[in-house]
Amino acid sequence: MRVLITGASRGIGAGIARKLAEDALKRGDTPSLVLTASRQGEELTAIVEELQARGARALAVAGDMADPETPARLVEAAVDFCGGLDGVVSNVGVMAPGRLAELERADWERLHDINVRGPWLLAKAAYPVLKASRGSLVNIASMVGVQPHPGSGAYSTSKAALIMLTQQLALEWAVDGIRVNSVSPGMIHTSATDKLYQQPEVVERREQVIPLHQIGQPAHIAGVVAFLLGREAAYMTGQNLLADGGFAGAIMSHIPGLPSRD
Repeated sequence: MRVLITGASRGIGAGIARKLAEDALKRGDTPSLVLTASRQGEELTAIVEELQARGARALAVAGDMADPETPARLVEAAVDFCGGLDGVVSNVGVMAPGRLAELERADWERLHDINVRGPWLLAKAAYPVLKASRGSLVNIASMVGVQPHPGSGAYSTSKAALIMLTQQLALEWAVDGIRVNSVSPGMIHTSATDKLYQQPEVVERREQVIPLHQIGQPAHIAGVVAFLLGREAAYMTGQNLLADGGFAGAIMSHIPGLPSRD
């Protein structure tokens, strides 16, 4: 398996890299993984070295997805290293909380540049090699792209746009045998959200409203992504899979009073 994963230095991206490497090695394959981050920091180096120690071929490439020239450069580096690509996982995403009425234009533009334009340009650059391999593209969206989250600034609108981008690409590329899907994580405990989940009262309140009564982990999202990239999902395209412990679909359960025949 030859896969490019953006935003892979930690959290969900690193979890996806670990899962793909683990599954491939169990099958007796040697995976070739290219992991990217906005800069060549210690975290990116550490995850690449970890994968290499396990027996995977892995390469770290730095690039800021806010730069429109970056996506094509990342794809080029991945193709050079892997000799082609079977899959691309677009995981890069940024947040800038705030109410829309007070949101600065620069924040709006930055979120849409990174969260929507970046994945589009990445997909566009990867199209020829994914067509050659009849490969798969997975975008990491968010449950707030399905349900509005007041105070999330432009994050909800950018993730909603990413889900639509996924669906449009899926229809346009189906004729080429390329599958395009997205995964929308719910409340996930990562290094980026660790400060929030160090507050026991927040954890308790969130677990109360999640039907599975647990906060998600990067491994939960990684498993869904591995499925979408794999042969088991060969007949799936244009789908947005919610991995949120049932939260988004549970709104009716919070209505006071139970239905009655009386």
